[in-house]
Amino acid sequence: MSDAGLPLDQVLEGDCVEVLSTLPEQSVDLIFADPPYNLQLQRALWRPNLTQVDAVDDDWDRFESFAAYDAFTRDWLTACRRVLKDTGTLWVIGSYHNIYRIGTILLDLGFWILNDIVWLKTNPMPQFRGVRFANAHETLLWVQKHKGARYTFNYRAMKALNGDLQMRSDWALPICTGKERLRVDGRKAHATQKPEALLYRVILASSNPGDVVLDPFFGTGTTGAVAKRLGRHWIGIERDPDYVRLARERIAAVEAVRDQEAIQASGERRALPRVPFGALLEHGLLAPGQELYFDGRADRVALVLASGHIRCGELTGSIHQIGRHLAGGPCNGWERWYYRQAGGNDLAPINALRDRLRASGSADAEEHNTA
Repeated sequence: MSDAGLPLDQVLEGDCVEVLSTLPEQSVDLIFADPPYNLQLQRALWRPNLTQVDAVDDDWDRFESFAAYDAFTRDWLTACRRVLKDTGTLWVIGSYHNIYRIGTILLDLGFWILNDIVWLKTNPMPQFRGVRFANAHETLLWVQKHKGARYTFNYRAMKALNGDLQMRSDWALPICTGKERLRVDGRKAHATQKPEALLYRVILASSNPGDVVLDPFFGTGTTGAVAKRLGRHWIGIERDPDYVRLARERIAAVEAVRDQEAIQASGERRALPRVPFGALLEHGLLAPGQELYFDGRADRVALVLASGHIRCGELTGSIHQIGRHLAGGPCNGWERWYYRQAGGNDLAPINALRDRLRASGSADAEEHNTA
């Protein structure tokens, strides 16, 4: 149990709306939901070789009407909203069968959409009947509880995960296959088991070590397995006792990370004390009259002023304002301006000076200033 009395790191058996009603209000940092898609399958699917496709034909995916599905969606989303912290976010995944209906209900309930992510399946199931395009993607909606509220987004961790390139909203990942796919007597244990790689991105991007991650449609426990691996607490809600048993066995076999440094979202500067550029002058790391070089170029030089502004030609302003003018678009001046190191001609980013100031502890008083 946590300080808030949450049943941490447990699978709770039961209907998600009923179980959610027993949890404290505003107690969860992140919710990932993989609800029934309401696929409306009318008949069995067969491959050209006359073998039957193991499709989603479970009772939990059957609804008598769109109105019934909408009511079900509104109920579980309302219950999730109650337990989600004001600074928390929610992810929900779906296909064309349900994601547009869910999106409307999310907005009606007051959620604000931050991103829609397209999961591009690198190995999708073919369209066996040949009557339309193969369904090769699913959509994830990432929403916050209140528009404009502070929320967690580990941008730099996502960039690092993507080879130091900004992570885009199209994720090319394979569906769950091979050893990762849980099977019982040779058959899929769960028809819609999601790949751990997908949950890895979701959890790493939008939570921090020690946060509470909740999954109201836990299935065989992918969310819990990845959360445990990344040092997050987790709560799973699942009504099928067979899935509950499989999820518990699966997660028990996952070894939790012992090295806390290994699971930190490294380089996330939002969690660090903010440093105004002028603090570099106050602490003698830069001096008035010193030159800065935009992108390290000798033909784009600015003069450091005693006020903490810089002057480039006829323009005077902050490192961000002048950088934005030179870049022709949004600019983080800390990452674009370089200074000449003492006693040599080598250039170094001013970001290194900011890091040095933070390391010395002198930046603590500047925490609430604008970077």
